[in-house]
Amino acid sequence: MIGGPALRPQDRVDFETVLDMALALTDVRAGLRDDLDRNSTTRLRAQALGAAEEIAAAAGAEYRAYCAVRTAVGRRASAPDGRFPAPDGAVWPVLAVLVPAVSAVAAAALLLIGYGLRLVGQGEGFAASVVTAGWMLALVAAVTTAAGLWALLLTALRGRDEPGTASPGARGSANGADVERARERWREALLERGVLPYLRLHLPEPLAP
Repeated sequence: MIGGPALRPQDRVDFETVLDMALALTDVRAGLRDDLDRNSTTRLRAQALGAAEEIAAAAGAEYRAYCAVRTAVGRRASAPDGRFPAPDGAVWPVLAVLVPAVSAVAAAALLLIGYGLRLVGQGEGFAASVVTAGWMLALVAAVTTAAGLWALLLTALRGRDEPGTASPGARGSANGADVERARERWREALLERGVLPYLRLHLPEPLAP
């Protein structure tokens, strides 16, 4: 049985859970009850934990599949989605709101000052510069507003069109279900092909098949 993938630290808790389930089964308890040494269960459990890698190798195929699914889901969750910055980033929401607002306010102020100077007939050259700057800021406000709306539209369309990913909560649930199914398959194989045969073989009086 030696030669399977090494158990990862986070999976040793599952191994101990499966081991305790196996120790509670009727035939295993019967074999331990016949032993005069009342510490036989503790001793057998410690012996199995010491041979965890050897026992887990019996379910190596299922464990590799479980690790692969878990790794793939983790990479998918941490990968950037699309070419635009994530909407929940720290900088994007601030820029999307502040840039159009500040540009619009500054444009309105400059245009009022420039056209006001023209009305009173003072500083024609300066007034023309102020008016030009005001219209440039108005253009910036319009462009940034349109870009923000376009990014929101793309985000909404992407969330609606991707199958099974209508919302972040639904996407997380589907991925979690895939991992949980692979985990249960591994635990079942570990119990049936790894832990139980090992315990039955090392009972004080090995059970007949």
